[in-house]
Amino acid sequence: MRRVLKLAAVTAAATLTLAACGDAPEDDTADAGNGADSGSATSDDTGAAPGDGAATGDGADFQACMVSDSGGFDDQSFNQSGREGMEAAEEALGIQTTLVESQSDADYATNVNTLVSQGCNITIGVGFLLEDAIQAGAEDNPDTNFALIDSAFSDTDFNAVELDNAKPILFNTAEASFLAGYLAAGMSETGTVATFGGLQIPSVAIFMDGFADGVDLYNEDNDADVQLLGWDKEAQNGSFSGDFENQSQGQTLTEQFIAQGADIIMPVAGPVGLGAAAAAEGEEGTKIIWVDSDGYNSTEYGDLMLTSVLKQIGPAVEDTITESYEDGFTNEPYVGTLENDGVGLAEFHDFDGDVPQELKDRLTELEQQIVDGELTVESPNSP
Repeated sequence: MRRVLKLAAVTAAATLTLAACGDAPEDDTADAGNGADSGSATSDDTGAAPGDGAATGDGADFQACMVSDSGGFDDQSFNQSGREGMEAAEEALGIQTTLVESQSDADYATNVNTLVSQGCNITIGVGFLLEDAIQAGAEDNPDTNFALIDSAFSDTDFNAVELDNAKPILFNTAEASFLAGYLAAGMSETGTVATFGGLQIPSVAIFMDGFADGVDLYNEDNDADVQLLGWDKEAQNGSFSGDFENQSQGQTLTEQFIAQGADIIMPVAGPVGLGAAAAAEGEEGTKIIWVDSDGYNSTEYGDLMLTSVLKQIGPAVEDTITESYEDGFTNEPYVGTLENDGVGLAEFHDFDGDVPQELKDRLTELEQQIVDGELTVESPNSP
């Protein structure tokens, strides 16, 4: 029997999305909005064929570029995953890559235009906040390719727009966060779990939607009453830090959740989640579920990470660049799902021995049901 988990209609503004923030860039990254040299790197010429995992002569003439949001490429989450995809493409193809960090929203259009003027073959924007800049760049430069992470394109009335030279890179993270919610409910010792976001925007709310449904199904399966703090899926409202930069606000929200009994918290707020981890660090038995990257590896709080809801931005970026490099660019949206490994649940790492085998088996069963189409996790924020 096909089971469908439905969520209420979204009320979040359709003009925003997650744009993670973080520390300063590495030395090979250009400054924001200043038209400075790109700091691109070119691999050695080996004469190998393109796309075979080795550097190529042709690759030296191909330039892939990326514009971050205002936080930079070392955010241990969203932007960093995009950068890693660029680095993988550079190593595999021998191409030049250029990374430009934005210091504020006002830099987006300038940075995109600067990269186009420098001759980038493909320019990728990290996050929905770059939609206007990437879309304008694509419309004004039909012979150059573009891509946008976490958003499609639209007109002023929010109707979908298809551009021949611009590819949306999207992720149905509700599927993976559903598994995380089921896991959290099954592992909670207090019977209370929590989640919060950076901004109430589609690419944040989709995580929270899936998480809430996972908790609900666990309660249904086990005649339990695990409570979820921070998100009301029916009303589509909850707790938000207000940005993706203020780690102290993430710490405050998490302290409030812990005071209300929550022992597992999923922050969906980029580096603000580090504040959540800082709050959890001093509370015995409190665990964190990270998002985007595997927080066990990408943060200093690995010992708190029960798991992570993975968004495979890096491989999607690498594949998109490879398509463009090999003259196979397509504007068909990429949508990461459990079926194509575009999203997923990370290992349990230090907590592997604590997760009961029965719960592990149930998570495997649910994942397969989603992949097979027997179980559908529906969210109004899904791509």
